[in-house]
Amino acid sequence: MGHLDHRAEVREFLSSRRARITPEQAGLPAYGGHRRVQGLRREEVALLAGVSVDYYVRMERGNLSGASDSVLASLARALRLDEAERDHLFSLARAAGPAARRRPAPPAGVRPGTRQVLDAITDAPAWVRNACHDIVAMNRLARALYAPVLADPRRPANTTRFVYLDPAAREFFVDWDRIAGDAAAMLRLEAGRDPYDRGLIELVGELSTRSEVFRRRWASHDVKFHRSGRKRLRHPVVGQLDLDFASMELPSEPGLTLNVYTAAPGSPAADGLRMLASWAATQDLAPDQESEPS
Repeated sequence: MGHLDHRAEVREFLSSRRARITPEQAGLPAYGGHRRVQGLRREEVALLAGVSVDYYVRMERGNLSGASDSVLASLARALRLDEAERDHLFSLARAAGPAARRRPAPPAGVRPGTRQVLDAITDAPAWVRNACHDIVAMNRLARALYAPVLADPRRPANTTRFVYLDPAAREFFVDWDRIAGDAAAMLRLEAGRDPYDRGLIELVGELSTRSEVFRRRWASHDVKFHRSGRKRLRHPVVGQLDLDFASMELPSEPGLTLNVYTAAPGSPAADGLRMLASWAATQDLAPDQESEPS
């Protein structure tokens, strides 16, 4: 399979979003005691979006080609999409257009300047990933923190593969169920942006084959941004660490994202990070087969 089935992506995303909204939530009268469909009917979505029923049916059958930004915005409002879902809808529409292009493959490593930035961050775990959640580069503290993820010799290490296929993940991530859902939703968002990403297609295929949980998560068509929040990790050496994270796209490294974990000053997690740094200083935590882009 060279790419994801775009028409199926559109069809299933729109129908799943329509199914979760009741007429009452949409401000519509619910005539009759029995409805044969879950959520809104197609004609109700068309009414709310200000388009003809035929036009909406065409879109939900997988054809977003030619849909204007104003139509997409109206459809997003009608389906009560959040920011990530709206972004996904627009990405699906761009992928359906005649000017749709495959994005260039992200680099296998980071530039020397980015490597210097990572190494200059000494008090916080920091690492760089690509759209497929491959770990591209890490600083020493991140290698210590993610020691359970790196225990698998397969390279590049992949955080979502670890979440779904490694039994150790349920011990490492205190909130494993939420982490698993977030990971699948993030991959679904990336799939909408680039349905031709070979690495992503192969990863989704592997996870779908080997994990029933992933198949269910993927089939939900949920999407999510991963910009900031809280991660609770149970490290095998220093114990539980309740860390704040921030994720930032790197303009100088298209397709790559920097993740940094921090702890509030004086918190138990801050003490834990200091313990982790001391442990890391005694370990052989050489860069994990990272390479510089050519």
